[in-house]
Amino acid sequence: MAARAVRIAAVMAGRTALAVPALAAAAARGRSAMRTEALGQLHRLTIALGPSFIKAAQLLSTRRDVLPAGVCEVLGQLHDRVPAMPIATAQATLRAAYAGRAWPFERIDWAAVGSGSIACVYRATMPDGRVVAVKARRPGLAGPMHADFALLRAGAWAAQRLPGFRRLPAVRIVEQVRDAVLGQLDFAAEATALERMRDNFAGHDHLRLPAPLPAESADGVLVMDYVAGLRRMRRADLPRETAELAVRRILRCAYRMLFIDGLVHCDMHPGNLYLTADGEIVLLDMGFVVHLRPRVRRLFAEFFLNMARGNGAYCADIILRSAEGTHPGADLEAFRADIVALVGAASNRTAGQFELGPFAASLFDLQRRHGIAAAPEFIFPLLALLVLEGMINEYDADVDFQAEAKPLLIRALLTGVPREPAS
Repeated sequence: MAARAVRIAAVMAGRTALAVPALAAAAARGRSAMRTEALGQLHRLTIALGPSFIKAAQLLSTRRDVLPAGVCEVLGQLHDRVPAMPIATAQATLRAAYAGRAWPFERIDWAAVGSGSIACVYRATMPDGRVVAVKARRPGLAGPMHADFALLRAGAWAAQRLPGFRRLPAVRIVEQVRDAVLGQLDFAAEATALERMRDNFAGHDHLRLPAPLPAESADGVLVMDYVAGLRRMRRADLPRETAELAVRRILRCAYRMLFIDGLVHCDMHPGNLYLTADGEIVLLDMGFVVHLRPRVRRLFAEFFLNMARGNGAYCADIILRSAEGTHPGADLEAFRADIVALVGAASNRTAGQFELGPFAASLFDLQRRHGIAAAPEFIFPLLALLVLEGMINEYDADVDFQAEAKPLLIRALLTGVPREPAS
C-alpha cells in the first residue's frame, strides 16, 4: 500500500511538472487554448493513475449536472477509448491465457474494437467461421487496484473519526464498492452474470445482450458473440424521437433490474450502451454488477414508490426500518419532518426538474445529522440510477423519472419481491 501511495504521488508530481510549462504556453495563446490544454492534461493524468481512477472518471463523466460539460466530454472518452494494450502485450496476454490448451481462434484482428480500464476487446474468427468478441484483461491490474482501495479504506477509517463524520459508515461503503469494482477482474463471474441477465431479459424485444462462450474462454479472457453494426449513443447523432424512445426503454430495463430481478448493472454509461441499426439497445460489459438481497430490493422499491407519490412520512419509516441503528439522542420526529419536506419537494418531477445527486446527498445528510445509521447496501441502487440520470438529462430531460417506475414498482411489491426477515 505504501508503495502504491508513493507511486500515485510520483505520477501526480511528474504530470504536474509536465503540465505547468504546457499550460503556461497555452495561456499565452488565449483562454480557449488554455482550456483545451487543461482538459488534455486531466485526461492524461487520469490514464496515468490507473484503472481505479479511470473507473471513477467514467462514473463522473455522466454527471453533467455536477461537472462542466467539457470535463464530462473528456472523461467520457475513457468509457471505451482508453489507450489499448500494445499489440505485443495483447498477444502475449492471450497466448499465456491459452497455454497448455488448443488455440481456439482462426484469426484475431489485433486492432482493439473496444478499450476500457480493465480490458481490451478484439474481433476474432473461429475455425467454423463464427465471428466473436474476445475480451482480454490487462495484465498486472490486481495489485495496484487492491492498493488503491486499501488507501481509500484507510482514508475512510480516518474520516469516521472526525467529529462531523462519526455517524457515516464510510469504511463499509468503501468495502462494498471495493468488492464490486474488484469483481470486474473476475471474468468467470462476469460470464455467469451475463447468462443470468440474458435469462432475466429473455423475450424482451428491445434489449440485446451478447451470449458468452465458456468453452472458448480462458482465465482472464471472456469470449462472446460479436454484435456488428453498433452505433454509439451520441445525442447529436440521434433523431429526437429515437433518443427519447431509447432513454425510456433503458430506464425501464434499469427499473426491472432494481425492483424485479435484483441483478443490477451499475455501469450503464454510453460506453456500455449501443444501438443497432433497427433501434435495438445493446448492453455490454457485465463486470460491474451487484446482487441485491430481496429485503434491500423490497425496501428500495417501497421507498421509491412512496417518494413518487409524495408520501414522505412512509419514506421516513422505511429509512428507519432499514437503518443499521439509531443514536440514543436522535430526534426521530424532527427527522420525519425533514424527510417529509425533502420528499415533498422531489415528488412529481421530470428528469430535468429532479436531481437525484443532490436528493441522495440531502437524504444521507439528514440521516447523519439526526443520528440514523444508514444501510450502506442502498449505495448500489443509487449508484446505478446516478449513472443513468446523467445520460437521461442529456438525452430527454422531459421524461418522468418517477412515473416510468410506477408499473414495475407496483408489480414488484405485489408479486415480484419476496419478503425477507431483517436479520
